[in-house]
Amino acid sequence: MLVFACAFCIQAPAAEEQPKSNNQDPKNEPFRPLAGEFPPLEKSHAYRGELTFVDHANRRGSIRVQSDGKFRFIPPNPFAMLPYGIVRYHGAPADLRDVPLGTMMHARAFLPPDPKLSAVPVLPINNRTKKEGNAGVGSAPAENHVLLLEDEPSHCLRTGKVWKLAEVEIKNKQGMIVARRESREAGDTQAEEETMTFDAATRIWRGREFLGVEEMITDGEWPASGKKSLEDQAVLLGITWKPTPGSVFTRFHISDIWLDDAAIQRAARHQNETHKAFIRARWVPAFVDAVEYGEFGTATVTATLFGEIDDSLYTDFKKDSRALMAASENTLKHWAGGTAGTAQMASKGPITEVIKAEGAVPLGSSGIQIKFETDLITEGIRPNRVVRLRPASWPDLHVPREEYLRDHKATHEERFPTPDVFPKY
Repeated sequence: MLVFACAFCIQAPAAEEQPKSNNQDPKNEPFRPLAGEFPPLEKSHAYRGELTFVDHANRRGSIRVQSDGKFRFIPPNPFAMLPYGIVRYHGAPADLRDVPLGTMMHARAFLPPDPKLSAVPVLPINNRTKKEGNAGVGSAPAENHVLLLEDEPSHCLRTGKVWKLAEVEIKNKQGMIVARRESREAGDTQAEEETMTFDAATRIWRGREFLGVEEMITDGEWPASGKKSLEDQAVLLGITWKPTPGSVFTRFHISDIWLDDAAIQRAARHQNETHKAFIRARWVPAFVDAVEYGEFGTATVTATLFGEIDDSLYTDFKKDSRALMAASENTLKHWAGGTAGTAQMASKGPITEVIKAEGAVPLGSSGIQIKFETDLITEGIRPNRVVRLRPASWPDLHVPREEYLRDHKATHEERFPTPDVFPKY
């Protein structure tokens, strides 16, 4: 349940509830974050789209952004996760590698903090106001550095929404559902109904049960053929996109239906355990706030841990316990020394203080600051730089080759992979 308590801790502005880019909002001016700072969520640009490509090792990919145009004509738009950027899947923390291609995702994004170091194409600041043929307006926003990327159930859990199912129409175990997204607590008279497809591959979750369309028919919940009112049944939906017959340019597909809270909580627990194992292997990322240098390579480092990690991992950072700190890039790639692993190249020492912020903290930050002493400070540990930390009690695991840089002589292209893999705009 802790996962779900955290999911509601950020209150989203009304603008993010729009399924299309909020291009016409005069208050939503392009915003460029500063190095070493967590930008305010309310200054981000909100959009929604289909995840079409992922380069998980460099925390970037492409999204087909929903606009006022015809969806299948929209070319995917590249994005990069900010170093403190958060991915949520099934209501729990995730890595990009956890999210299947085709999933419809909600993004909150900014201009690149430093365009010279952007791992994706840098677009004109006003690009979201331009019309791109059949793709329409807003399909390629310049705000392509993402603070928050979340799938449909995660978005609904965070904003207190559910999908109300109005009607199902079925033939040969496939068909369409009419539904609307609205507040869980009270009906939203302004919510528009949306028609989405489903088929025999759609997964339906009830408590600990995994059902299919055939079981829903057998149980009498849905008809074998024809239409049936679902009487505004409240559910959570997983939404994807796939080509639709009948010359329909924009219609989305239901990949999953969670019929009750127990079902989505079970999915979230599983995803949370997946993410915990991932963080133990890759270490907790953080910003370096300050470095106080001593003699002969000694130093005291103050760092703020990034957010959206299970609390049980944060509690392993204890005063007087030992830890390791290693340099990292903005892509969160590890630094290594030739064939030496991250642990061999890391600075080591005790945690002398753990400070927890009072009150609300910005999205991307854990609100936990640590002070760390070491007798061997390394070049990459400097103010405003990104580092990775782990308690010495965690296992010494080695990441695959694509997730680390070989040494300080790494070329600019290796440190910050060029955008050449993406189409030209």
